[in-house]
Amino acid sequence: MTELIDHRLRRSWTPEAGDAAHLPAKALRWLVQRIGPLGSAAPFAPDSALSVPEPVLDERPKRDLEEVVGAEHVLTAPGERLARAGGLSYLDLIRRRGFGDFPVPDAVVLPENPAEVQSVLEICARHDVGVVPFGGGTSVVGGVAALRGDKASVIALDLTRLDELVSVDPVSRIAVLQAGVTGPEADRLLAGHGFTLGHVPQSYERATIGGFAATRSAGQASSGYGRFEDMVKGVRLATPRGEWKLGVAPASAAGPDLRHLALGSEGTLGVITEVALRVRPVPEVRRYEGFILDGWEKGTDAVRELAQRQVLADVTRLSDVDESEVSLALNDSWKTKALRRYLKARGVHAPCLLIVGWEGASKREVARRRRETTRVLERFDAVRIGAALGESWRRGRFSGPRQRDALMDNGVCVETLETAAYWAELGDLRDAVRAALTATLGNAIIMCHVSHAYETGASLYFTVLTPRDEADPIAQWQRAKAAASEAITGIGTISHHHAVGVDHARYLAAEIGELGVEVLRAAKKAVDPSGILNPGKLV
Repeated sequence: MTELIDHRLRRSWTPEAGDAAHLPAKALRWLVQRIGPLGSAAPFAPDSALSVPEPVLDERPKRDLEEVVGAEHVLTAPGERLARAGGLSYLDLIRRRGFGDFPVPDAVVLPENPAEVQSVLEICARHDVGVVPFGGGTSVVGGVAALRGDKASVIALDLTRLDELVSVDPVSRIAVLQAGVTGPEADRLLAGHGFTLGHVPQSYERATIGGFAATRSAGQASSGYGRFEDMVKGVRLATPRGEWKLGVAPASAAGPDLRHLALGSEGTLGVITEVALRVRPVPEVRRYEGFILDGWEKGTDAVRELAQRQVLADVTRLSDVDESEVSLALNDSWKTKALRRYLKARGVHAPCLLIVGWEGASKREVARRRRETTRVLERFDAVRIGAALGESWRRGRFSGPRQRDALMDNGVCVETLETAAYWAELGDLRDAVRAALTATLGNAIIMCHVSHAYETGASLYFTVLTPRDEADPIAQWQRAKAAASEAITGIGTISHHHAVGVDHARYLAAEIGELGVEVLRAAKKAVDPSGILNPGKLV
C-alpha cells in the first residue's frame, strides 16, 4: 500500500470515473489498532462549498490576453480557477475538503504554442500581472499555488495545449516535446518511432514534460535511465525579456551549463515551452522481482554494494521494516501468513522488502544483468520472493492517489516527504527524521524507503499515517513538516525530487548559502525584472 501513497495525481478535484478507491474494512481495523481512533469522514467538498473570490483582472490585460489566445481560452469561471488553484499535497487536498482557504488565480490562460506563451508573458509584464505556470498540477510543495506576491492580479498559465511531439532524430536519439505533454502521452508518441523516455515517477499519469524539467524530477527507473535532468539536451523558455534557447551539442565547455539554471527553476526564471530529450529504444523485456532482507542496515548495505559495483537494477526500491509491515499487513494477495512463516524459517526477523526491476532489449541482456544483481544480493542473504510480487508492484505503482484519497476520506492524515544524503550519513538522517516526526505527531506510522540509489548515497522517501487532528489539521502537518525539515537540514538535501516551491524555500539558504540565493535572485532579475514569474516560489 505504501507505494500507493507516494505522489497524488488527480488533475481535477472531482474523482474521475473509475478513480474511486476502496479501503477494506480489514485495513481500517488494522490502522485503528496501530494508530488509534481516526478522524471524522471528510469527503471532497463541492466547488459551491468552497470560497472563491471574484477575479481581480483589469479589462485591458484581459482583452490583450484574449487577442493572443482567443476569448475561449481565457477562463474566469470559479470551477476553472479552482482546478488550477494549487497542487496535490496533503495541505492542498485537506483544504479541498473544507479545512481552510487557499489562493485562487484570477484567470486561467491556455496558450497553444511557444509563440503564444511568449506573448502572454509580455502582456503580463506590461500590465504587472503575476504568472503561475501550470502543467499537470502535481506539485506537493506549493509550486503551483496561486500566490500574488506584490501583484494585484495573478493568472494560471495552463500549458495543456502545448501537447505536440515536435521532432525525433533517430540517429542522435533526441526527441523534442512540448511542455504540456504528459508522461503517458510522451511515451505513446515516442513509441511510434520505437523510443521511450524511461521516465516513470509516480506522478507519471498526470505530470508533464515541462513539469519534469522545472522540478528536476526523478523516475522510479532512474538507476537505469537517469534522472530527468540527465535526459535533457536542450530547453526552450519564454521569459518576460524574450525567448531563451539552450543546448546545441552533446557536451560543451562554453562556460557554465545554463541548461541547469533552467532545470529546477520552477517557473521563476521562465516558462519552459519545449524540451529536447535523449530517448532510448522501447525495451523488449521487463522483469521485476521481490526480495526480503533482514533489517534496514543489511538492506541499505546491499543497495550500496549494488550501486558501487554498478550493478543496480533499473528499479531498486528498499522498504524499511515499518513500510514492509504495512505492505504485508494490508495486501492479501501476498499470502502473508505463509510468507511470514517462511521468512521466520529462513531466520529473517526484521523483513525489509526490496523491489528490483530490469528492462532491456533481449532476454539475454536482462538475464545477464539480473545475475549480476542477484549475486550481490545473495551475499547479503536476500530471500527471493519471486516475480509475482515484483509484477504486482509494477502494475499497481500508479494507483496511489486513489488509496490516498480513501485514507483521507476516513480521517487519516497521510503525507510524504523526501530527502537524500551520502551513504555515511543515511542512517543518521533516517533516525533524525523519524524522531522529529514521532515527537511532533505522537501516535503515527512512519515508513521509509530508499527510492533512488547512487554510488555515493541514496534518497529516503518517508510516508506518514496518523489520525487527523480535528481541531486544526493544517497546523498538524505544518508542525510535523517543519520539524522534519529542521532535522534534514545539515545532514541531507531539503529535496531530492519534489523541488522547493513554497514549503522548502526557507531551508534553501542553509543548503546553497546566502550567496547562492543571491545568485538565483540576480538570475531572476535578469530575465524577470518586474518579478511576475511564479511569485513566492524558490527564492
